[in-house]
Amino acid sequence: MMLPMNLKRKGPAAVLALLATLLGPGVSAPAIAQATALTTKAADYIVAIVNNELVTQSELDQRLARARIELQRNPGGAPAEAELRRQVLEALIDERVLITFARDAGGRIEDHELDRAIANIATVNQLTQDQLRERLRAEGTDFTRFRANIRDQMLAERAREREVGGRIRVTELEIEALLAEERAKRAGDVQLNLAQIMITVPEGASPAVLAERQALLRQAQQRLAAGEPFEAVARSVSEDPNRQRGGEIGLRPAARLPDLFTEAVKGLEVGGVTPEAVRSGAGFHLLKVVDRLGGEAGMVVQTRARHILLRPSARLTPEAASQRLSEMREQVLSGQRKFEDLARQYSEDGSAGAGGDLGWAGPGQFVPEFEQAMNGLAPLGISQPLVSRFGVHLIQVLERRQAKQDPRQAREQARNILRERKYEQAYTEWMEELRSRAYIEMREPPL
Repeated sequence: MMLPMNLKRKGPAAVLALLATLLGPGVSAPAIAQATALTTKAADYIVAIVNNELVTQSELDQRLARARIELQRNPGGAPAEAELRRQVLEALIDERVLITFARDAGGRIEDHELDRAIANIATVNQLTQDQLRERLRAEGTDFTRFRANIRDQMLAERAREREVGGRIRVTELEIEALLAEERAKRAGDVQLNLAQIMITVPEGASPAVLAERQALLRQAQQRLAAGEPFEAVARSVSEDPNRQRGGEIGLRPAARLPDLFTEAVKGLEVGGVTPEAVRSGAGFHLLKVVDRLGGEAGMVVQTRARHILLRPSARLTPEAASQRLSEMREQVLSGQRKFEDLARQYSEDGSAGAGGDLGWAGPGQFVPEFEQAMNGLAPLGISQPLVSRFGVHLIQVLERRQAKQDPRQAREQARNILRERKYEQAYTEWMEELRSRAYIEMREPPL
């Protein structure tokens, strides 16, 4: 199954932070102005030149203001002012390096994609698009330039996907090692639901008592051989606490069952009964396999899910996107809106046209943050907003199934998992190379 590329490999979480700037719900203009006043001076000036782009003091002040407000919301481990300034400036420089590379690489963002992103920015800030234009004009920001900035950020994101993905190499030996690891793990993940007919044998029983107990066991075996249901025989003669439930123990990991039980039923199909009794310290046990989950060679659990994705940008912080998605979640849960309709209207993923439907997916086909949240949902459950390395998601699981996975699919899944594990380092190395080739000039503040 082919998945949307924009969910497969994403840049690190730091990229989201460096793209998030000033405005967002919950941050008032006076608060930003007050924070900015701590560092800003009357006249603006250039603090760095990156290729053919400028980083100005006013822009740095805005990012610092936003960073201070976020640190107030999430106190603990805040860096000193000088270190905070350095981190924010480095993030701005990385952004310029990335954007200039993306422009030179000649990528393209279609107008309808850009329009959707800007519409989401307006919606999250509780503005119409006309009101957004007015807000920008009041701040002295040209709308054409604002639109170009959003396009640049989208180009940069796609450049990351393309360039970093092309640097990652996975060997056949690595794939084989991971497949062997997964086989071993799957064998340990077997869950069994067994039922038992238990005939107890007292400790130190005399030969006469033992013979009497064995006679009860033979009677039970004869009734089963005659076609009587296992559950009925268990209710009639079993001496374990689960007799009223037909001897059913309940579904539990095989590792939590006695080894002699798991060994005895290893070759049995679901519905099968052990031909001979198992002898334990407590007595005799006839075992039936009621259900078995996991462990089957080549079988995987597949999930069909859909999502709504909002991409952080210059005017849409991750916090603001999360708030907007929380509102959408409540609309769906209350029956005001349908999930698929919201996805078509707002999602910035290629799946939007299909109502956010991502199709059937096996393990390892989504980024780990997304997959972990998805796996924790019951069918028809809706997640809380989730920040992944790509954006902010709202996920709904539609259904699950166990499906046979052919060897080619298993190898491709292993390849995807290994590529994901290598992504972070490949991204870091790529950014270091871009910076080493870029023209970066740091400017001292004017006297």
